[in-house]
Amino acid sequence: MGLLIVDDEDGEVLIPPTNFSMVEDGIYRSGFPQLENFAFLSTLNLKSIIYLCPEPYPEENLKFLQSNNIKLFQFGIQGKTDPPTPMPKDTVLSALRVLVDVRNHPILIHCKQGKHRTGCLVGCLRKVQNWCLSSVLEEYQKCAGLKWRQRDLMFIEEFDVHGLRQCLYSIIYQYNGYGLKRRKLLYQEENVVQEQQHKPQATKGW
Repeated sequence: MGLLIVDDEDGEVLIPPTNFSMVEDGIYRSGFPQLENFAFLSTLNLKSIIYLCPEPYPEENLKFLQSNNIKLFQFGIQGKTDPPTPMPKDTVLSALRVLVDVRNHPILIHCKQGKHRTGCLVGCLRKVQNWCLSSVLEEYQKCAGLKWRQRDLMFIEEFDVHGLRQCLYSIIYQYNGYGLKRRKLLYQEENVVQEQQHKPQATKGW
């Protein structure tokens, strides 16, 4: 994906992070944001960032998050290792739980290049969205480019999205269509007292 440069109304040059794209309305993905990307990120009104690397977040990035009231969720997934290590399912599941919660949106997902670790998380999201597997894997390969990894495809294919429901407890997530060809992730609090509300009420005798 080529780097985009956008001029805003004030004539300021806005430079998105490398490999930046929109996943869904309110969900974005990219490579690691640099100083020159901060002005662009400010236009997204982000509430949260999911960071998928084990290394500490740079001080200048932390200052940007603090000044814009952006919450950081870090999930330390190792990148390229020798020998290759599989993606940690539990860690991806935890990151996915943060990702599907619209209270964290707008949200940006990134690792270093925005390809493999980010691609695996987005692929798992697509499975939650009931995308057909071929489309999920095609999107991963397109974003990863020539360096796509077979083990990442296998991880996405084998990832059990039913485990997500076990982590959500009382929150139900639903996809509702809106606008023109758009889909938005909504959540509803589960009505845990529903049965009580429908119980017959005792009435006083005459």
